[in-house]
Amino acid sequence: MLSKTSSLTRMRACTAMLAVMLTTILTVAAFGQTGGQTGLNDSGATNDPTSKAATKAVAKSAADELAKTIEALEERIRQLEARLAKLDEPARPANDNTAKAAEVAEIKKEIVAIQDDAKKNEGVLKFFRDVEVSGIVDGYYSYNNNKVDMFTQGRAFDVRHNAFSLQLAKFTLNKANSKDDPLGFRVDLGLGETVDRIISGGDSGRNDGTKHILQAYASYVAPIGSGLTIDFGKFFTPVGAEVIETKDNFNYSRGWLFAFGPYYHAGLRAKYSVNDKVALSGFLFNGWDNLFENNISNNAGKTVGFQLGLTPSKKFALTQTYLAGPEASFASLPGDPEQDNWRHVADTVATIYVNDKLTLLGNFVFGSDGDNFGNRGKWSGGAAYFKYAFTNKLAFSPRFEVFNDKDGLRTGTAQTVKDITLTQEVKLVNNLITRFEYRRDFSNQKFFTNEAGIAKSNQNTFTFGVSYFFTNREP
Repeated sequence: MLSKTSSLTRMRACTAMLAVMLTTILTVAAFGQTGGQTGLNDSGATNDPTSKAATKAVAKSAADELAKTIEALEERIRQLEARLAKLDEPARPANDNTAKAAEVAEIKKEIVAIQDDAKKNEGVLKFFRDVEVSGIVDGYYSYNNNKVDMFTQGRAFDVRHNAFSLQLAKFTLNKANSKDDPLGFRVDLGLGETVDRIISGGDSGRNDGTKHILQAYASYVAPIGSGLTIDFGKFFTPVGAEVIETKDNFNYSRGWLFAFGPYYHAGLRAKYSVNDKVALSGFLFNGWDNLFENNISNNAGKTVGFQLGLTPSKKFALTQTYLAGPEASFASLPGDPEQDNWRHVADTVATIYVNDKLTLLGNFVFGSDGDNFGNRGKWSGGAAYFKYAFTNKLAFSPRFEVFNDKDGLRTGTAQTVKDITLTQEVKLVNNLITRFEYRRDFSNQKFFTNEAGIAKSNQNTFTFGVSYFFTNREP
């Protein structure tokens, strides 16, 4: 026989569990509905009145829905209490006892159904508690004074002239891990100019479908010391100061060092933090910008490397990266097996946080490479950036860059090319960024062309970019 006390206890536990889950669901829903209006300033506090009003309105609606749901559950419990009270009355004739047993079985069945639903909902909520769901939509309009699409003009992703273009739409699932919770993963799916122009370059002939998988890797934290993080799969390169996502750079366009460096790798990487000031990483990759191994069978060497990260204070950070492997173009051609077909790159990034408003960033790279005829050469470059935040919504970021491809192994022309970039950033709200940018590229050779096919030594572009990002994590 099911007693009244045990039944009420179980029902109240179910109600409490459902109330917690519903609160979480409605909170996430409220945040999602205000994703385009809610954000934090640099100090971590919301400051947009419209955003606050929208958030309160959605939160009130969510609270009202939650109240109605809980009220319905409480009414159902009251009904069950009444039925249980009748069942606890003094024993009646046998036929009444049979009816009572049937009713008890029905109540038990209903409780089991509620508990099953609670378990299912709990599994969904656990996934969203553990996994961050985020995304980016990034588009731009650009005008080139040479009036030509810049497919050979030294740009990475902002390659269209006089057109509105989608640079990148990206959707991400990311489960962070730690020594206490060692398993994690990340998957980035994307489309746009970023995918079509660069990310798919090394693999498009092998399997075009892979180009939309920007990153995909599994992660494990081995219980060694403070924790050794091991990642396996496809991930963005560790080289350089600039990254794929526009919002995480100072400027809208990527510089020459980014455009002619690696973009992604496939293989293994491992990172160990000695303490909060020193971290060391090791890499073993198939190569540069290829998911599939593209070295010939008798020379199928791998790219190896390391990275040292130093953060001696909150004001300064230094990262040194080195990669090397048999990736020079002529590695796949027949000939002298002793010829040097290794590609090397050493990359240094230094960041100085002068104060809350001013950040300085420097990047220097040195590399050596080969061409299809077995000729070797060197290339180097440097870039200086600074970002000054007038407010948490308004910032100005100039960049000056020099890229010396003296043997023409990276750009296809022996030249020294420079750029001056001026970027004005305006945050409409904290997760919607607009950037207005003027950039001048100029070379000591006539590397650029205009719409008539006439060679020129420079180009000027004017770009307006918009980058929106969202996440299911609370700000």
